Amino acid sequence: MDDMTGKVALVTGGASGMGRIIALRLAARGARVAIFDVNESGLEATAAEHPNITGWHCDIGNLEDVEAKVDQVEHTLGPIDHLVHGAALMPSHKLIDHTHESMQRLFQINYFGTTYVIQTALKGMLARRSGRIIAFGSIAGHAPVPHMGGYCATKSAVNTYIEILQNELRDSGVRVHLVCPPAVNTPLIDQTLATDSPGSIIEAKKSGRLANPEKIVDAIDKGVARDRDIIYPGEARLLMLWHALWPRLWWKTVLKFES
Repeated sequence: MDDMTGKVALVTGGASGMGRIIALRLAARGARVAIFDVNESGLEATAAEHPNITGWHCDIGNLEDVEAKVDQVEHTLGPIDHLVHGAALMPSHKLIDHTHESMQRLFQINYFGTTYVIQTALKGMLARRSGRIIAFGSIAGHAPVPHMGGYCATKSAVNTYIEILQNELRDSGVRVHLVCPPAVNTPLIDQTLATDSPGSIIEAKKSGRLANPEKIVDAIDKGVARDRDIIYPGEARLLMLWHALWPRLWWKTVLKFES
């Protein structure tokens, strides 16, 4: 990707996983990078790895907190040129076991958190008619699995929101990319494994089939460089097509892991 010297980037979920990797890469390319997370120790550890990175504790499910922290970033580092939104929750529960309260929290973080962060940062980008947004949806929004109905629903909503947004902003000067990764070996997957995880993910973890986060970020970089609207890194495109073309075979396969 291009040199980022003089640019300001905001990465949500920047304390761990792919957000951390992306923040470090942007900083190495010269960007002044703000990272948002609720993981205080992770924020400090990531910021300590490069002088261009500054951490902010931010609950993306709280609009007032998002607006206040984005304002702080722009007053401290400058107008945001580049937004990477990756923060999310990923617990697993059968739908009949998923409480209303936990489902609401999941949507508050995964879906409304997406709209809060993007629309807050987008205002300045639209005024300047320049900027780039890279938002993480998920292949889980296209190819759902049992025990993850809540998460899959939130990511289906995010996928739809971002795809429509990128087309509504086509002539605005702001470029929007949707990333739909497969299951990746990051701390986010640990939330799933610590709850009522799908058997397919448990097996993928045991067999070493979870995607390597560095390779997924490599694929995202290439997709952005090629100006892709929707980026399907790793095996994501195959999974999307499998579910779209052969849904009965898809469900027969994923349900085998639950027996």
